[in-house]
Amino acid sequence: MVSRVVFIMCLFYLQFSFSQEKQEYLSVNKFDLNKLPEFPQSEMKIIGFGAYHGSAKTEEAELLLLQAVLKNNDVRFYFPETDYSIAYYFNEYLQNGDEKLLKDLVQTYGTRVPQERSVEVFMKWKKLKAINDNLPPNKKIKVLGADPIVTYKYTCRHLLLLAEAEPNQWKKLSELKGMVEKDTANYSPYKESYSKKMLREFVADYQADTQNYRRFIKNQKQFDYLIATIKTSFGEYSREESIYNNYIALSKIYNYDEGLKFFRYGFAHLMKIREEEDFASFFTQLIENGVYKKEEIVSVLGYLTKSRVLWDDVFDKQGNYKKSTTKGGFGIGDYSKEYFKGIDGLKKQQVSDLSLFRLNQPHSPYRQKGCTDLIEVVTKPKPKHIIDYSKKSTADFIDYAVLLSHSKANTSLYKLSEE
Repeated sequence: MVSRVVFIMCLFYLQFSFSQEKQEYLSVNKFDLNKLPEFPQSEMKIIGFGAYHGSAKTEEAELLLLQAVLKNNDVRFYFPETDYSIAYYFNEYLQNGDEKLLKDLVQTYGTRVPQERSVEVFMKWKKLKAINDNLPPNKKIKVLGADPIVTYKYTCRHLLLLAEAEPNQWKKLSELKGMVEKDTANYSPYKESYSKKMLREFVADYQADTQNYRRFIKNQKQFDYLIATIKTSFGEYSREESIYNNYIALSKIYNYDEGLKFFRYGFAHLMKIREEEDFASFFTQLIENGVYKKEEIVSVLGYLTKSRVLWDDVFDKQGNYKKSTTKGGFGIGDYSKEYFKGIDGLKKQQVSDLSLFRLNQPHSPYRQKGCTDLIEVVTKPKPKHIIDYSKKSTADFIDYAVLLSHSKANTSLYKLSEE
């Protein structure tokens, strides 16, 4: 009995000491993101930022982070969580400032990430344009998209930009143009829509007579890339593998060596090692396949506290927008029945509503094996499936954490339509 009490006391002491060590470490490795003069690191090739979707301050944090990174890095490519064609037209917006186009892009982009189909994301792009406008001509940011196709809407428009022929020279291209001009088709790649049928026929026709059609194509590499992503959309695929494969394919079109790549993606895509053996995130695949060294990729994840997220848009039977729902318990990662282990440590050290913490210093306690802070989600009741983190650490997964506090939920973009 005495030995058991001693063991429990020793265990408690070790846990307390480790907790104190982390607090001391965080106290000298924290920054106010609102006032950050420059990002603490510069020798990286990729930086990714993500948080739970749907909270307004996530967009603020992203822009502040991007501006800090730009102080000591050239950000050449910006990858939002979208496909190549939607990204292409985001570039168009950055050049021409067409807000009608921007609104439609954010709405279409939101097909994949509904919680970011929001006024805040719309405003984020307006601010991103202002940032880009102030960059020198040789340092402008180019938007690229490595995600699988979100909808066929901008894919079809993009194809028509890349190829031009008379109706009697390329019948299927002319039919595709007619569909786009009519603009009444369902552009979903997830069902056997009319647009999907048209694209199946277009791809089959192109592949049957490629040599003849090449003379009508303005940029063969971009066109072939689009055809490849369209073909992928016809069948079953792993989204994570597709993001990786698309990123590699785009490297053959664009010179990734020119500057830093900035990714704005969801939480799970930016982990640098496997949480479980059967799933490798996009960043993990880049490292495991030797595309980049682990230290060349920087992962920055956002954590919400005392905040809300946009959860869902509600429509009537006719498809008209009615209202939106928000959540502030489940879904933010800081709730009594669902929270990130160790988030209290960040809360004790926060310096503002947007506090940045560096976790990857050489002697960081977040490098200790078995430290699962900010990675392990504690749920009550306990889940049946328990992940083994004993040989992993927080700093194996991520490099920085941003604590976002008192953030309101995103406002649905459909509310902008009502005004």
